Order: sequence, then C-alpha cells, then structure tokens
Amino acid sequence: MHQPLQCVKILHMNEEVGLRERKKRERRRCIEDAAIDLFEDHGFDRTTIDQIAAAADIAPRTFFSYFPTKEDVVLADYSTRLERIIDELRERSESEPPWDALQASFLVVAADYEAARDDLVRRFTIMAANGTVYARSLQLQAGWEDALAEVLRQRANQKTEDLESRLLASTALACMRSSLRHWLLTGHNAALPALIQTCFGQLADGLTHSR
Repeated sequence: MHQPLQCVKILHMNEEVGLRERKKRERRRCIEDAAIDLFEDHGFDRTTIDQIAAAADIAPRTFFSYFPTKEDVVLADYSTRLERIIDELRERSESEPPWDALQASFLVVAADYEAARDDLVRRFTIMAANGTVYARSLQLQAGWEDALAEVLRQRANQKTEDLESRLLASTALACMRSSLRHWLLTGHNAALPALIQTCFGQLADGLTHSR
C-alpha cells in the first residue's frame, strides 16, 4: 500500500529537519571542542574568535550564530542542565517537600555531570581561572534561580512572587556551586552526587519543614 502523498512530504520534511538539527549539533560541538583546546593551549584571554573559527573550519561570523561570546562556549551545557533540572522538578509529586524535590532533581543532573567528568573538569578549570567566565556563569545562574523559583511557586500554588520559593531556589544553587567548587579543589576524586547530597543534607534541618 502506497503512503498518501501528504504523509510522504511530511516524512521528508521531518527527515530534513532532523538532519539539519543533527548537523547544527555536530557543528556546535566542533566549535566547543576547538575552543576548549585553544583555551587550554593558549589561555582564554589570548584566544581569539578568529582562531576558534579557523580551528573549527567555519567563518568567524558563523561562530556568533552558535555562541554570543567566548564565555558562552565554556558554559555551553548550562541551558541543557537547567532544562534537565526543571523537567525533573516538574515531574516530582507536588506532595513532596520542595527541598526534597529540589535535591532529587539536582542529583539527577549531578549524575549527568559525573558521566561527563573529563569534559566538566576541563570547562570548570577554565571557568575557575578566568574572571569573565565565572562572572558569566553567575549571570546565567541568576536565570536558573528565576526559573526554579517559578516552578516552586507554581508547586506551592502561590499566585505572585514568593520569597520562600526564591530562597529555596537560590540555596539549592548554592549547594551546587559549593559542591562543584569543592570537587575541583580537591582533585575531583569524590563522587559529585555524594557531595551535593551532603550539602543538601547539611541544610535540610532549616528547610525541610518550612512548608
């Protein structure tokens, strides 16, 4: 039985879109790999966009189709990690205490980080050594706080900006930052999820029964 012409067209369109997206992801990853290598070899500040473009075999203007700044190349996985946390948090039961739900969501992302240990070490080492990258990471994390606070506000059925939701979101992010920093400074030998769980646990007495 032949497929209807319209169905065939849709299938072809989906295949073309899928191919384009795959090529975009591959090119994005190529740019990231080239940039990280150059940052390690020559230093972040001394590496230019032109050098990254040449190493990735793209035009310099193409770089800006993928990343607004050099700093964003180092932090390229931030948006994916945030989406992962948000998705996990939304799937948690609303009857679960918010601090417990946050911990479970962050532990999922910590496990992702652990699976990508070598790449994470390279990126965070560059970030720790360069003030502009670290500043950009804090700027992006402010967006994380807004997004997490909004989900927590919705879970609590609060109609307007909620201080407690924001406090929970910012504290969870502090746990992540402290754990990552400690992980790097101590030779990243301990399991990152265990460190994050410890941070959440040390703060739990003040937050678990807040609602």
